[in-house]
Amino acid sequence: MTARLGIVLVNWNRWADTIECLESVLRSSVPVRVVVIDNASADGSPERIAAWAAGSQPITPTDAAMARLSTPALGKPIDLVRLAAGQMHSDPAPALTLIDGGGNLGFAGGNNLGIVHLLADPAITHVWLLNNDTVIEPGAAAAILDAFDADAAVGMCGTVVHFYHEPDTLQCLNGSRFNKYTANSTGIAMGTRADAPFDHGDVIAQTDFVLGASMAVSRAFVETVGSMEDGYFLYFEEIDWAYRNAGRFRTGFAAGATVYHKEGGSIGSSSVRGGRSAMSEYWLMRAKLMFVRRFLPGLLPLHLALAAAQIARRIWRRQPGKARVMLQALFNQPFRP
Repeated sequence: MTARLGIVLVNWNRWADTIECLESVLRSSVPVRVVVIDNASADGSPERIAAWAAGSQPITPTDAAMARLSTPALGKPIDLVRLAAGQMHSDPAPALTLIDGGGNLGFAGGNNLGIVHLLADPAITHVWLLNNDTVIEPGAAAAILDAFDADAAVGMCGTVVHFYHEPDTLQCLNGSRFNKYTANSTGIAMGTRADAPFDHGDVIAQTDFVLGASMAVSRAFVETVGSMEDGYFLYFEEIDWAYRNAGRFRTGFAAGATVYHKEGGSIGSSSVRGGRSAMSEYWLMRAKLMFVRRFLPGLLPLHLALAAAQIARRIWRRQPGKARVMLQALFNQPFRP
């Protein structure tokens, strides 16, 4: 059976997470094509991933409770094609492609490269952008296709996302609500028990944007709205995409698709207060101000004041390193740790 769904994983110095994710993704109940983009990792990730596909690099799940989704190891070797950023695959389309991005392209840049490769295959009708620090239930890919097939007007949809290390707790249903006055977002049902009931239509109505860690789009959406904006590098890309859509496509919700997310492993993102790394603080503030300038210019004075208050708060908390990089972001200067 030909794959209709393509999956993009972006890797940066987290080969073990990527391998665990691949072991779960390649157990999907429907055929999928997977593209892994390596963002100039310094830990030998491409070689480790290639060795795993050949059968010489074992899989070690991060948490024993989640091992059921990635073990026992799939049969090896797995057919893997390795490409440079400027190369394209030839027919027949491989099930797994590993692409050297040629540099750190960021979240959107890496995903955009994967989208280009997948949509070059005319059989691919939808693309699922999936964080590499996730594992999925075997029926998740099929549930995503079902959500799109149920309504041709849907251009983007999310999934049910649990915390990997607390699998009985939700990170979100589908996505988040967004407050333009604070530029902060709140995951729908975040922190609630995974077995709590919810209303499918109500979740969609609340979704201002789909969570970037597990976000599926149709070919028509990409061809109409365009690629993700890669100027952010990290953060706000999915909110930007939702604003640019401007109602042309509906937002759906693949309620039957379950994902478990380790959350923020690569750069130290965290929903825990005070848990973000200095790098995460820099890119978050930079992206927030870029988004406001682009879509909410009338609110820029408010957000500049809020940014200054955040920097003052880091100083008060005796976090001078974070305050320094946030000041760099405020004045749109390069990140210097």
